[in-house]
Amino acid sequence: MTPQERELLKILQEDIPVDPRPFEAIGRRIGMPEEKVLETVSSWEEAGILRRIGTILRHQKAGYDANGMSVWVVPEDRIEAVGSAMITYPEIGHCYQRPTFPGWPYTLFAMIHGKSREEVRVTANRISGDIGITDFDILFTVREFKKISMKFFVEEIPKQ
Repeated sequence: MTPQERELLKILQEDIPVDPRPFEAIGRRIGMPEEKVLETVSSWEEAGILRRIGTILRHQKAGYDANGMSVWVVPEDRIEAVGSAMITYPEIGHCYQRPTFPGWPYTLFAMIHGKSREEVRVTANRISGDIGITDFDILFTVREFKKISMKFFVEEIPKQ
């Protein structure tokens, strides 16, 4: 890995810039053109070095104080279609298929963000009607613990 690529990887461990062209902004910090940043990230993904780049929405700072993990009993043959439909709703932050366990039949989990618990419930009911799955529940967030990303390089990164 070149020193410049190492700097890129260190930056990718931090918050992505809130910018219309975040990879261009990252490239400026390390003297790499946006196209090269994107090519490098793509090559790491293809090689299995980098699995994904994720973002965390600080929803409380955006005014969304109610969060409910909606859990759904979705038949196995509908998981893909229902999950694909759910992620189209802007209120859903993330959606996962999960295994079932005795006493826990829920196969699809989707975090719904809202300004109130009632808003989250209304959203879940709307989704239920749209997708035709009526067996669901909502687990509301009681307390959020610190969210951090994995850090592989912790040396100082260049500031802009």
